[in-house]
Amino acid sequence: MYAIRTDIAIIGGGLGACAAALAAARMGRRVVLTEETRWLGGQLTNQAVPPDEHPWIEEYGANRSYRALRDGIRAYYRRNLPLSAPSRALTTLNPGNGWVSKLCHDPRIAVAVLHELFAPYRLNGNLFELRFHRPISAWTHGDRVSGVVVRGRESGRDILIEADLFIDATPHGELLALAGVEHVLGQEARAETGEPHAAEVANPRAQQAITVCFAMEHLPGEDHTIDKPRQYDFWRECRPPNWPGRLLDWTHVRPDTGEPLTRGLYAGDDGHGLWTFRRILDKDVFEPGFARSDVTIVNWPQNDYWLGPVCGVDAAEAARNEDAARQLSLSVLYWLQTEAPRPDGGAGYPGLRLRSDVVGGTADGLAPAPYIRESRRIRAEFTVLEQHIAHPLRPHGPEVFDDSVGIGCYRIDLHPRVSGGGYLDMGCWPFQIPLGALLPVRVENLLPGGKNLGVTHITNGTFRVHPVEWGVGEAAGMLAAFCLDRRVPPRHVRARRELLADFQALLVQNGVELAWPKLRPL
Repeated sequence: MYAIRTDIAIIGGGLGACAAALAAARMGRRVVLTEETRWLGGQLTNQAVPPDEHPWIEEYGANRSYRALRDGIRAYYRRNLPLSAPSRALTTLNPGNGWVSKLCHDPRIAVAVLHELFAPYRLNGNLFELRFHRPISAWTHGDRVSGVVVRGRESGRDILIEADLFIDATPHGELLALAGVEHVLGQEARAETGEPHAAEVANPRAQQAITVCFAMEHLPGEDHTIDKPRQYDFWRECRPPNWPGRLLDWTHVRPDTGEPLTRGLYAGDDGHGLWTFRRILDKDVFEPGFARSDVTIVNWPQNDYWLGPVCGVDAAEAARNEDAARQLSLSVLYWLQTEAPRPDGGAGYPGLRLRSDVVGGTADGLAPAPYIRESRRIRAEFTVLEQHIAHPLRPHGPEVFDDSVGIGCYRIDLHPRVSGGGYLDMGCWPFQIPLGALLPVRVENLLPGGKNLGVTHITNGTFRVHPVEWGVGEAAGMLAAFCLDRRVPPRHVRARRELLADFQALLVQNGVELAWPKLRPL
């Protein structure tokens, strides 16, 4: 078996992995980064999800490196694309003018900008990447991980990666399971966490829905109807629990109230149509004639898949559920093309065209990886609970963490659960990321690098978004490098006040915000 020795191994190439790799390489450490698919970037790229961000992102509340990513995306458009003069003049350019985000953009642009950010460390040898490799086993010795075996999906070759420190940045927290790291999956019981919105009984299968996103454009007068998906009849008649009617309909559930909400393709009860929700290309942003159509990402209530989990189950069940999720998304597209009611009394928009090129040219035209909202989560030295950050429970502000290693903010937003539980949407304070949530209770040299830190099923609903995942990854990468420099295990940094102070000073020096300048509930 071929072996690689490095300082820090990052298993998984999600958005947190990118931040961790950049942070550790910037500090002079040798990093090996693995990824199962062609693209690094996780939810921003191969899952095709425009950034979910808090409303103050343009003013404050983000790490300097995350701002560099956002600024790089805008700069890429300005350098390489024929923007209209008014658009080019906008400091807050939003290429898609989608209303979910202030920076709705093509995932291929994010891939290009991540390549630019990585370039210095690829060239100086600090960063080595293994694409199309997935972890299959881990070697452990006592309370330490000594190596991880990854297998090439194309070559079938196994590679042993040995490192001093490991970061799990996989979408499901796979390394936690392979290395026997104590973890939680799905819903905790209320008796365990004391959270008012926790379930009465723990259920590891009760995970949030996954979504297989896709990109499409609209070319009226043309017919781009796909072949009828094999599961279309099932999804056409599906009536989910806690839903006002059929899943394939314009009426769905308002997440914050549970009341019915109707949104058509271009208009809705609340003034918003689904077309502009996650639109990533607004043709009016560009010079006339540049694009035939807008392009939008379909990550809508209709294609959330909640009939079964893909994490913590055997490979056959996971594959069946991912396949069914892909069938659901194809069924949504086919329904839109053939049966969706139109305002003029007709049915279907056959001019809707699947844009497989936007997501890398996959065989079925859908995103190469499903959007994973929930992962395995470490049993941590400290776990962030609903009681620490939920606005309804804390009218005067969030819990203050003196071991802060970053900040984040989003509503506590849970999508339908496999258990049949519906949406959970409630206000949240801007919060700090405590170092204790990055420290497993036992294992000494493994850190979470994404959604797999010490949060609960409930608080994952706000920690799962793009800038928070980036912040968790950057903190993990810098902590790993700091610990190697000081020759101490990660938990000593939290336990020793002088080390904690030095580490926090290093974070601030590198543009990591540890506290919010203003506290306004979201």
